[in-house]
Amino acid sequence: MIKLLKLLGKYKKETVLGPLLKMAEALFELFVPLVVASLIDKGIKGGLGMPHILKMSLILVLFAFLGLLFSVCAQFFAAKAATGVVKHVRLKLFDHINKLGYPEIDKLGKATMITRLTSDVNQVQNGINLGLRLLLRSPFVVFGAMIMAFFVNKELAIIFVVVIPVLAVIVFSIMLVSIPLYKKVQQKLDKVLSSTRQNLSGTRVIRAFVKEKDEEQRFKEENTSLVKMQVLVGRISQLMNPLTYVVINLAIVFLIYKGAIKVEIGIISQGALVALYNYMSQILVELIKLANLIISITRAFACGNRIQSVLDLTPSQQNGTKKEFDFTKPIVEFDNASLIYGDNVEPSIENITFSVNKGETIGIIGGTGSGKTSLINLIPRFYDTFMGSCKVYGEDVKNYDTEFLRSVISIVPQKAELFKGTIRENILWGNENATDEQIMDALNKAQALDIVKSKELGLDAPVEQYGRNFSGGQKQRLTIARALLKDSQILILDDSASALDYKTDSLLMKAIKEMEDKTVFIVSQRTSSIRHADKIVLMDDGKIQAIGTHSELLEYSPLYREIHYQQVGGEDVE
Repeated sequence: MIKLLKLLGKYKKETVLGPLLKMAEALFELFVPLVVASLIDKGIKGGLGMPHILKMSLILVLFAFLGLLFSVCAQFFAAKAATGVVKHVRLKLFDHINKLGYPEIDKLGKATMITRLTSDVNQVQNGINLGLRLLLRSPFVVFGAMIMAFFVNKELAIIFVVVIPVLAVIVFSIMLVSIPLYKKVQQKLDKVLSSTRQNLSGTRVIRAFVKEKDEEQRFKEENTSLVKMQVLVGRISQLMNPLTYVVINLAIVFLIYKGAIKVEIGIISQGALVALYNYMSQILVELIKLANLIISITRAFACGNRIQSVLDLTPSQQNGTKKEFDFTKPIVEFDNASLIYGDNVEPSIENITFSVNKGETIGIIGGTGSGKTSLINLIPRFYDTFMGSCKVYGEDVKNYDTEFLRSVISIVPQKAELFKGTIRENILWGNENATDEQIMDALNKAQALDIVKSKELGLDAPVEQYGRNFSGGQKQRLTIARALLKDSQILILDDSASALDYKTDSLLMKAIKEMEDKTVFIVSQRTSSIRHADKIVLMDDGKIQAIGTHSELLEYSPLYREIHYQQVGGEDVE
């Protein structure tokens, strides 16, 4: 959180003027009891009469006006600084998350990152805003009231000296207990948000399997756990107000009792006693404000530390510097490559070795969890090998500048992702300078031209968030068109035709095969999609079981024959 607060340096004027103007307002407030005392002692009781009363009343109105003016200006500067800092925090956090590698993103989780960017950032903004306005003002009024009390009567002012440390102990004790609890509240909030996100994205599956009650029960348990923690920390925080009220009110009772005796014997005036009472009341009000402020700042610090923990997360992948290719080398090589995800013990893929020349089409097939996606994720360096290497044009991908490396790779992931906008805007991700003719050519190759023609607005037809207004097959074809428009040297299709019918799939693979200048990796569950590939890599349990053409694998690989004949309806000829 301290590192985040350094961003206040960008708003030095606002950071200084906000608290100063609030203290100026508080200074007028501190003089009010003295004016009231003069009004009582000299105007009402002392015989100066209405002229003095009017004079003091005008001074009170002037103090009120100036206090309001300073307060409004302070509010403006505090709000400007808080929103400005949070703007930089949000941008910095978003930029940092985008620089993190897949391992760090997997570790954090989407729900956690969304919470950091929304709820946590808002709490930090609220804490900074209140802090600039009240963090100096409240202690200034508390200690100022104590000092002013000494000018009124030194003996009764001792009550203030005793009360303030007692109140400070109460406030800071509750704060120290609350800080770690607020952190736990935010962690439980993460779980609730994660559960909510999962239920909203998987609502069709939940309803299809009639699991609504199970999910409701799970959500209820997580929500109850969050509520219990919030109630616990709320109860502890709520102790602050009654405890401070008890201490202050006891002090006021003692002050009035002692003060009345001194008024009776003529040591102090009635106005002076009213002034002391007003100062004690000011302390009460400011301590209540301070108590609420500390709760808000405690939350802000807990959330700020959570944000900082993300900003302190160092990407495990260090960017390389190489920005040139040796085109005489094989375009892709796997040299004893092995990959482990996160803290897993068992490798996802192990001892992968084969090379790919320019223009070749490589089919990758295997059962679920065999390591197909893990294998192709090494090429654009989404993950790093823990042993061995993945090379592009003879150089380990770790040595390349990541942006430069990925500029020659087009990827169509397993899950087709479309973004809110239009078809044109989504396709242009592949090449923002492409003409309509180039877009149409890419759509034609991806067998997606009919999608555009069926829309009244054509390329400018709207795309809803997540592409909800398109079917699974339509989304896959549009994302393939987006990748083809990039016109890169390496094209990776990660099971990206799974929602297509066999005819459309066949036409798509034929169109891709005709692009002889591209090196294509096709991950598929269908042998029909990869049967014309130059090489087929058969994966099983993270290892390569066989490499060869379709006919060779049918002849020599029992596992490939089993997969193929199960799909085409033939018999296993093992």
